[in-house]
Amino acid sequence: MSRAAGIGAPVGIYVAGVGLTPVGERWERSLREIALEAIEAARADAGGLRPQALYVGNMLAPALSGQTHLGALLADFSGLRGIEATAFEAAGASGGVAVRHACLALASGAVDSALVVGVEKITDRIGSAVNAALAGAADADHEAVQGVTPTAQAALLMRRYMHEYQVPADGLAGFSLNAHANAVACEHAIYRRAISAQEYARATKVSDPVNLYDAAPVADGAAALILTRREAYPPGGPLPAARIAASAVATSALALHDQADPLAFSAAAQSAARAYAQAGLGPKDIQVFELHDLFTIYAVLALEAAGFAGRGDGWRLAQDGQIARGGRIPISTFGGSKARGDSGGATGVYQIGEVALQLQGRAGAAQVPSVRLGMAQCLGGAGATAVTHILARDESLRQGSDSS
Repeated sequence: MSRAAGIGAPVGIYVAGVGLTPVGERWERSLREIALEAIEAARADAGGLRPQALYVGNMLAPALSGQTHLGALLADFSGLRGIEATAFEAAGASGGVAVRHACLALASGAVDSALVVGVEKITDRIGSAVNAALAGAADADHEAVQGVTPTAQAALLMRRYMHEYQVPADGLAGFSLNAHANAVACEHAIYRRAISAQEYARATKVSDPVNLYDAAPVADGAAALILTRREAYPPGGPLPAARIAASAVATSALALHDQADPLAFSAAAQSAARAYAQAGLGPKDIQVFELHDLFTIYAVLALEAAGFAGRGDGWRLAQDGQIARGGRIPISTFGGSKARGDSGGATGVYQIGEVALQLQGRAGAAQVPSVRLGMAQCLGGAGATAVTHILARDESLRQGSDSS
């Protein structure tokens, strides 16, 4: 394996359990209680399997909950005291980074089973405190100190993209419409209501040209996965398994003004390329893509970076239904960050859980037909960190299979 393909491509790593909690204003639950809800659901889904290590993805707990040391906290609170437990922070990519490190531990043979939980408790604080915490994903010395917020960054990128490629005012509307339509059937989504093109057009601008429907709501949530090596996978059942075929991380300059081409999302392109190389696949092989649509412009740039569209053409994929569940490359199949809700550092874990459910045929009304290969990509900041995972449907672990 060359270094261009990334370090530590997963071999025989499976999603044995998925636990996705509802995203929303969870006033009645603390951070640890939301995390426990997801952990218990994932462990139950994995037949009660006890993990040997815990990896936590979180972005905002130190700033909004006054809590660090989440590894020990959640291991203790979930009845796993004594196991290895570590927290990871990479802004909105924190959950994906936690999964990446779990994959490395499993691939090395250091552990046979691992629990990954992404969790955020945001809504106990409001206004400037939340905005300041979210702005920490940008360059504190050169962007945040000047009042640049994540929404302002997205507006700069969206304005430049629309100017560069002559995109009409409603050119990105299809991404919001698709996400909201998909969220109607998603039990863990915060906004389970479809919107119309007219509603999008009338929406208030939050940072011109970004309107209310171009920006995802930030809310509380937790998602958990039980990952195992093949040897530790629970005894075969009636469902196909979801195997992690690739795991890759890349970074670019943190500040937008330091990026050679802010519209290129170079970290997203690099992490996707490394994942494709690990899995021996390309964009044409992927049948579902859970991308990080914190803002609609991020969905467009992620599609281009991952090779699903050429430069300046990503926005056109929403014009003719190519991103819908029955289209060429379905995205945001459970609503994405836009309508499922964005839970900061938990995003990447939600995405991988959703892809796993698609591969196993457990997506319910959100199911993409005959899907065998899926990809998840989460972003930190304005694309400064990107984590890409490719998952494959694996029939060999089903009950009665002849494979060993």
